[in-house]
Amino acid sequence: MSLPIQAKILRVIEEKQIRPVGSEKVIDVDVRIVTATNKNLEEQVKLELFREDLYYRIHVIPIHLPPLREKKEDIPPLVEFFLKKAGAIMKKEIKGVTPQAMQKLMLYDWPGNVRELENVIEYAAAMTDKEYITDDLVLQTSGVVSQGPLKPLREAKDAFEKSYLIYLLETCEGNITEVAKYAGKYRADLYDLLRKHHLNPDDFKKKRHTA
Repeated sequence: MSLPIQAKILRVIEEKQIRPVGSEKVIDVDVRIVTATNKNLEEQVKLELFREDLYYRIHVIPIHLPPLREKKEDIPPLVEFFLKKAGAIMKKEIKGVTPQAMQKLMLYDWPGNVRELENVIEYAAAMTDKEYITDDLVLQTSGVVSQGPLKPLREAKDAFEKSYLIYLLETCEGNITEVAKYAGKYRADLYDLLRKHHLNPDDFKKKRHTA
């Protein structure tokens, strides 16, 4: 929203009244407001792109929705849902995706989140003439790139586990307490995982100070 529109929205929230365009009559309103953004509003406030008073008026019950790269376990059910939706629209009987295709989808970080995943599945569904979406169709879409041949389950799991731990360490700047909290692990178990993947929390603290 532009700053002038933000001012108008703030006035509606505080006064609980609106005046329709072209009318002199003021109407009382009793509404519940739900807002959503993909931006960091605290940073937007610092940059004076978002009104601080409006921010605190709407920041009552914040709900953080993690990006898809942090909830990759959601990818298989989302793929199934989007395939059913696309298949119904296109009148195609698509049963699912091949293991190779699913691996490509699971290893990709999805900067466009769920909407990007839906677009990829919709494209693949439109282009396929088979019962299962293959990895070659997945590779033709947006930024999904080849990860080589299909890995054994244990190897694929270890690769994802390491990348997930690195992400948490970078996000928490090496703070083990925070990493354990987000990972849902006891500190002792977390240290075992870090040793397994040869990760040192201190390395991530150093990155913070030398950046």
